[in-house]
Amino acid sequence: MIEWILTGGFVIVLLVIFLALLVYVVYVYNRLVTLDQNIKNAFAQISVQLKMRADLVPNLVETVKGYAKHERTVFENVTKARAAIMKAKTPAEMAKADNMLTGALKSLFAVAENYPKLQANQNFLQLQEKLGELEQKIAYARQSYNDAITMYNRLVLYFPSNIIANMLGHKEKEYFEVPEKEKEAPKVRF
Repeated sequence: MIEWILTGGFVIVLLVIFLALLVYVVYVYNRLVTLDQNIKNAFAQISVQLKMRADLVPNLVETVKGYAKHERTVFENVTKARAAIMKAKTPAEMAKADNMLTGALKSLFAVAENYPKLQANQNFLQLQEKLGELEQKIAYARQSYNDAITMYNRLVLYFPSNIIANMLGHKEKEYFEVPEKEKEAPKVRF
């Protein structure tokens, strides 16, 4: 045994263990970077879809305004919610603004139900259809984002990669969540 240690066998074993650990650390680091980039991309997709929906809102408001001039509070709430979407930078801000806009759009469509001529307006119907399509894209983008978060969080939280992630300053990330009361998309009638 002493001869084996003296002949360098022990040093070789230590070197192999060190190299294996180094390879694992590099693998975990690269995986964390990749997953973090996936999260940023998925968040950008949510942002794009929410901004497209926000861009649709002024046309929708103007169409409804033509029929429901006295619904000023509803229009103001929709406008404020749209502005919040445009200013949002973080997932939490984006989720909050999205929830505001969803609620405001629900109110707007509730107002629209009181005006049969508005519901027959071709422009209004096209805007409703476009909004429905965007809602589906937003739901898909949220799912992609949350899937990316799940993969990242697993690496950050599971042993032994959590040790390396912690040493590198990686923390668990939050999901893009919608409160229970807001999970129902605005009703779009055709």
